[in-house]
Amino acid sequence: MALTIDALMTREVVYLPADTTLDDAAQAMRARDIGDVVVTEGPALAGVVTDRDIVIRAVADGRDPRTVTLGQIASRDLVMIRQDASPGEALDLMNAKAVRRLLVCDPDRQLVGIVARGDLVSSL
Repeated sequence: MALTIDALMTREVVYLPADTTLDDAAQAMRARDIGDVVVTEGPALAGVVTDRDIVIRAVADGRDPRTVTLGQIASRDLVMIRQDASPGEALDLMNAKAVRRLLVCDPDRQLVGIVARGDLVSSL
């Protein structure tokens, strides 16, 4: 049986509201030992923020992580892949969209996990 994204993805998806400060988001990431959070606006998915985004889009620009919110720096282009896709398909999509992480969805397009480039590379 071929290896699929389902076997490689992180199943614990952390959702935080868009008005969460970067400081609070970083604390949540550290507490859960993760590198990304899904940003929500009400019941809708609004974007993704990674630990790298916090550094590059805020801290390196001199913005205060105690006042800047996830909604202000989130990547709004949500790139999704099916959980039954192959690692090769995921890498191709990451390269095409210039992203390091993909949201993983089930056949009903419900979010079930996140897969990072590092997860895929370690599988090859």
